[in-house]
Amino acid sequence: MSDVRAGMAQVLVEPGEREANLARAGEAVRRAALSGCDVVVLPECLDLGWTHESARTRATTVPGPVTGVLAGLAAGNGVVLAAGLVERSGERIHNSAVLVSDRGELLLHHRKVNELDFARRLYSTGSTLGVAETPFGVVGLDICADNSPSSLALGHSLGLMGAQLVLSPSAWAVPPDHDDHAEPYGAMWRESYGALARAHRMSVVGVSNVGPVVGGDWDGWRCIGCSLAVGPDGEVLAQGSYGERAEELLVVTVPVGRAAGPGRPEGPGSWVVPCGS
Repeated sequence: MSDVRAGMAQVLVEPGEREANLARAGEAVRRAALSGCDVVVLPECLDLGWTHESARTRATTVPGPVTGVLAGLAAGNGVVLAAGLVERSGERIHNSAVLVSDRGELLLHHRKVNELDFARRLYSTGSTLGVAETPFGVVGLDICADNSPSSLALGHSLGLMGAQLVLSPSAWAVPPDHDDHAEPYGAMWRESYGALARAHRMSVVGVSNVGPVVGGDWDGWRCIGCSLAVGPDGEVLAQGSYGERAEELLVVTVPVGRAAGPGRPEGPGSWVVPCGS
């Protein structure tokens, strides 16, 4: 199969500000489509922010109002869309993600499995994994720490289910005093993504938001982007900028269903579309 052009939408997520967050996501999706993207990945808990208490009263069902907005963005721009959102299911709240087709159809619905212990006071744990056929291959969907070293079995399961590309909405955060020059962020994710990619000859794309964490034991931490795309040889295809204000759209050529190598198109594999351009 040919490579796919992916948009990695490293957008600002303001805790509790659903309408503003969805508006920023919509603008990023439109810019990605204009840049020729086939698939766009948005962050974890895109609508209300990770661990924010507004989830208790404002989480919506899947399908529901937020997935309706996402479906409209996907169909209106002709892209496959992966996005994280906060879900209500009866009395339970989940940290969830959806994969929506370029015609607005719900292809996958995933509930995060490997949530941090303190976040389980807010979110119930997911219990399923799935893959879906898309025009560019078989896609698996998970969320953030589902791909951490302690839970690589989840990503391996997606590979064994036939995933050629794994998309992972994320919210990567650091303490307020983190110094990226002294301790550069991202080594753990490069290691985990690389291990999954090499084991199953698949690509992995994770996209984190930027902005503050409000609520839970990490209140006051900062989400800092550093979104990551890794190819089937474990090579880094794209790495987002670091910082709580590092909003950007990265466009990256991602191999799907075959190894990266001499057959790939010539020219740069990824670039950044600055916000506000």
